[in-house]
Amino acid sequence: MTAPGVCMSILNARHSKDGRRTVTNPEKFLNQDYQQLKQYCLIRRVRYIDDMFPPDKTSIGEDILTPSDLNRVQWLRPAKIVSNPSFVVDGVSRFDFGQGMVGDCWLLASIGALTFQDHIFQQVVPLEQTFDDDDYCGLFHFRFWRFGRWVDVIIDDKLPTINGRLIFVHSKDLTEFWPALLEKAYAKVCGSYSDMNAGTPAEALVDFTGGVHMCVNLSHPPPNLWDLMLRAGQSKSLMGCGTHQGETSANTVLPNGLVQGHAYTVTGVKQLVSQGTVVNLVRLWNPWGKGEWNGDWSDQSPLWQTVSPQDREMCREVADDGEFWMLMEDFCKFYSDLDICCLCPEFLDGSSSCHWNTSFYEGRWVAGTTAGGCMNNMDSFWTNPQYRVKIESLLGDCAKTQGGKNMLVSLMQKPDKRNRRLVENLYIGFSVFEVPDEYKREMGKFPQSFFKTNRPVVQTKPYMDAREVMEFMMLKPGDYLIVPSTYGPNETASFLLTILAKAETHVHENSGGHNHEHKHAEEPMAVENGGNDDNKKTLFRQFSDKYEEVDAEQLQKLLNENILKGDLKAGGFSVDACRSMVALMDTSVTGKLNSQEFVRLWKKVVTYKDIFFRTDVSRTGTLSLSELRNAIMAIGMRVSDDMLNLMALRYGASTGHMTLESFISLVLRFECMYKIFKQLSDGMTMALRESEWMYISMYT
Repeated sequence: MTAPGVCMSILNARHSKDGRRTVTNPEKFLNQDYQQLKQYCLIRRVRYIDDMFPPDKTSIGEDILTPSDLNRVQWLRPAKIVSNPSFVVDGVSRFDFGQGMVGDCWLLASIGALTFQDHIFQQVVPLEQTFDDDDYCGLFHFRFWRFGRWVDVIIDDKLPTINGRLIFVHSKDLTEFWPALLEKAYAKVCGSYSDMNAGTPAEALVDFTGGVHMCVNLSHPPPNLWDLMLRAGQSKSLMGCGTHQGETSANTVLPNGLVQGHAYTVTGVKQLVSQGTVVNLVRLWNPWGKGEWNGDWSDQSPLWQTVSPQDREMCREVADDGEFWMLMEDFCKFYSDLDICCLCPEFLDGSSSCHWNTSFYEGRWVAGTTAGGCMNNMDSFWTNPQYRVKIESLLGDCAKTQGGKNMLVSLMQKPDKRNRRLVENLYIGFSVFEVPDEYKREMGKFPQSFFKTNRPVVQTKPYMDAREVMEFMMLKPGDYLIVPSTYGPNETASFLLTILAKAETHVHENSGGHNHEHKHAEEPMAVENGGNDDNKKTLFRQFSDKYEEVDAEQLQKLLNENILKGDLKAGGFSVDACRSMVALMDTSVTGKLNSQEFVRLWKKVVTYKDIFFRTDVSRTGTLSLSELRNAIMAIGMRVSDDMLNLMALRYGASTGHMTLESFISLVLRFECMYKIFKQLSDGMTMALRESEWMYISMYT
């Protein structure tokens, strides 16, 4: 039987920690195993056809081809297109390919940047793949970093053509096919070719590296932009950029040769001396494979005659290959943004003496429980996920730059749909607070009062509907709290929080979910229990059998028609819920409750009922999911955000509220499971951690 979704989520999280889902041991995308499929095809001497991304109209998608062109498409293997196909011909280069009929210039600009870094390129594009007869079966694979994990993506080599020619990315050498196959693999990840229409280089640059990304607004560039780009080039970073969007989404070619709303690759930066003056030049490449800037320092510009013959020979290449130079000032004028992506952020401040530490945290905003919105919503902001960060002092040579920027925080929202064009990004951001002395011993989630009296020391401004937002900051050694949020409250989404720091940094989720932080009461707080034990036993005997025991059906009548009569809103406890209670309270293991077990259950039920109505401040007779956390804490237990979300999912109604029946069933199970697995974890080695067992037990 397939494991429940929550179980798979827990196992996947553990796989990330034990080395799986890394670039050397990636996750199998859509559970397709490259080696197994290859062996299957070779043994049976068949050519692979991918049923998860079939060679048909669905994989092309909508709105990029006319209906008549779509009907003319033939999916051909490379050997049907040319007589002698090759995966790579004479190495890889940005000049190998040109854009086709899909608007994925942002992807191709990123591929152009990728060709500069052999090591990174070979992580994404395994070069041992060939069309040799002995090893060829029409099956290829590529690796991408997707939202915190590396995935191995399999495709067949059937490519869309019209009249025998590729309609999307095409190589200038017609026998070379790595660009077309790489594009197809990325289209599979995005959902279809049409799902790659429009984007920014940042998305693909991160997906190719899993690295650090920063975006520079060229309308308001930092004063050290040239030094930043120079260091980025020296540190083997990948750089892409985009021109300003025109009045329409069309890629209009301007009189100066640049294309509006188009992505380019930054392929170099160079400082030259022209007529005794130092000039800073940026080299760019158009993924169309042609079409160039025709202003100052373009291929035909007379300014090249003002530099030394050596510099002219080294830099200038007169060819319509899409690549050109332009002045730094023109670059900032005609381009809107610059994306820089690298494996390590040391280029940001020019320091190579510091070792940067990286931490990843996956979280989720859930409407009603952990989606509190921005600080405009002070009543609910505190319910957002919280992360405690302790920053140590820098040591050694790195300490010399103690005053410089020492931390980069990135927040990336994860899509809930495979098809990229269906993803609607929320407006996201984060706030960083310094933790004052009086809160340093505080365990669990910081309350609303903290945020009313403390202001952020760093904050993303404004909130953006982007896949990723980031801030590069300087934080002195000490304790901090990071709160990621959506702009509006009650917006559900998953996210990936990445924290990079020069100094030793200790991070943990601040929701009270750590096992050693659980404050569990053996018995809940005492409240009025509705009479003494003798009265309870008298009522019990009216429903018990001759052995003075009650089964699930008898317990159902006791609870619904007597103990909780008038308090239940959803028809009372079901027989199944009562069976669960019997199983939880039946210490004598008879399948029924005796009088002592029943009285103990009664006390718990009445106590939980009292807490339920005391925390139901809205007086609706149900608990909102924000009230649920308060109710759990009133019982004497801390609950993590993950656990709270699971409780809401498993026991809450579709309206986002929880009835008294569901609350009592939930708390009884939660309390019992905690005790059981605490004993197990103390007494033996477990395959899963205690908290993981609790998650599974609560959910199933």
